[in-house]
Amino acid sequence: MKFTIYQESRIGKRRSNQDRMAYCYSRDALLMVVADGMGGHLHGEIAAQIAVQYIAKRFQREAMPTVADIPLFLSRALINAHHAIVDYAEEKALADIPRTTVVLCLIQDNTAHWAHAGDSRLYLIRDGALKVRTRDHSRVQMMFEQGLIDEAAMRTHPDRNRLYSCLGGLDLPRIDFARPVALHHDDLLLLCSDGAWGHIHDDQLVTLLDAPDLLAAAPRFLDEAEQRGGATCDNLSLIALRWHADGEPVQPTTVSTDTLGAQTVTTRLEGFPQPRGDGQPPEFSETEIEQAIAEINAAIQKFSP
Repeated sequence: MKFTIYQESRIGKRRSNQDRMAYCYSRDALLMVVADGMGGHLHGEIAAQIAVQYIAKRFQREAMPTVADIPLFLSRALINAHHAIVDYAEEKALADIPRTTVVLCLIQDNTAHWAHAGDSRLYLIRDGALKVRTRDHSRVQMMFEQGLIDEAAMRTHPDRNRLYSCLGGLDLPRIDFARPVALHHDDLLLLCSDGAWGHIHDDQLVTLLDAPDLLAAAPRFLDEAEQRGGATCDNLSLIALRWHADGEPVQPTTVSTDTLGAQTVTTRLEGFPQPRGDGQPPEFSETEIEQAIAEINAAIQKFSP
């Protein structure tokens, strides 16, 4: 496999970052996942961390160097991550179960497979045009489809953050599984939280990101999203991937997995970030974070095969 990839998460104007994301790749398979946590003191971070970390660990175990059954992998990874979050809440006797959106994509045999719950999105851009965008599991999406509001109103509607599917919470998530899509050379895949896409029209997103130098375009896109978010800018996270077909020349920024061993998996996973450097006290103490990490690892271990 050959691809160019960029990953970044920003805190925006919030005191903490509840987004989490990761990408992992073996010689013949690639996983990307973004989660946007929801919940009170530290709990949104924990829900998103459990989801991303569990899914990444499952890929690390199974991609040797390919995933044997991709639909089964996607469904088990998401449902078990959901149960791990619920189990964590029960162990801690929390009054409200923390929740998180999630979108993940697995590429294997030159084909992309993805699934999502909530309003973190996947975009597929091909030949300068938007080919695919996931459908949000949100109240405003339903109202738009029923003709009650237009697209402009969706971005400012007071119910825009109300979701009817996520990991965690009292109900099993509604998960949408996409049909596999064969990738073409130069296809652009984007996975992002709503802080990244929420203030940018689809056509503007394509213009900003579908550029020859993805590693320069992606941070410029986040700059624009953060500026438009203004004083209340949410956390914003993005994984952007440019696919390169076999036989195409390899650039210095291109990742090539051809020389990886069959049992090797490379992972980049965003954990608990450093506090903002604006002089404000951190929202969570080091002790709280260390305890949370230990509890996350215990929750994940219980649901690991």
